[in-house]
Amino acid sequence: MSLIQTENLTKIYGSGETAVTALDHVTLKVGTGEFVAVMGPSGCGKSTLLHLLGGLDRPSEGEVIIDGTPLATMKDNDLTKLRRKRIGFVFQFYNLIPVLTAVENAALPVTLDGIKPGEAKKRAAEWLERFSMGDRLSHRPDQLSGGQQQRVAIARALVAEPALVLADEPTGNLDTRSGDEIAGLLRDVTKKYKRTVVMVTHDPRIAAYADRIVFLKDGKVVDETNLERKGAAEKIASKIKEIGD
Repeated sequence: MSLIQTENLTKIYGSGETAVTALDHVTLKVGTGEFVAVMGPSGCGKSTLLHLLGGLDRPSEGEVIIDGTPLATMKDNDLTKLRRKRIGFVFQFYNLIPVLTAVENAALPVTLDGIKPGEAKKRAAEWLERFSMGDRLSHRPDQLSGGQQQRVAIARALVAEPALVLADEPTGNLDTRSGDEIAGLLRDVTKKYKRTVVMVTHDPRIAAYADRIVFLKDGKVVDETNLERKGAAEKIASKIKEIGD
């Protein structure tokens, strides 16, 4: 069953001679519990696709359907509620609040949604403990490593129990070891916790943790590759070279 469907999804910035087509009639399906990586050259539309899937931007043409609901027909308030309850976001630079502890940062989405602070922190602590952060609950971001901060960010994305997690270069600010740990954790999010993850990355090694790679170029899907873990990174690197810059 598909959690995400797009039909001829197009995004054009500007108009007339200065118009730029960031995404060009992309049709895509992502199944429930699937881990999909999106790759391609800089400026190919990867982040634009993620923003449209998350309802952070509106398409110029085509549609996004999340769990059977077309986003284009939703009012802004309803779209905000969908993002808050059904979609979690993970970014490259963590976006944690410096004065809050790990558990307070992770609890923030449900706290803002009206859940009592005690219950919100309990839910956040459960996710942090699953991610080996149980001994860091009271630490502020400046007391955590980059990898630990990203674990807090992923816990924050999952605390509202969303069906979908959208991750934009989640390992781009991490060293190799921490990047592999975070990629493995996102894979666990799909396999152990049955969430769907769509991740933008430029790194073949990180993309190799996914079930499937969608390759974009000039705003279009130019290839898709289903992965087996053995030799996946080499296969992805070869495909990127074939597609070219």
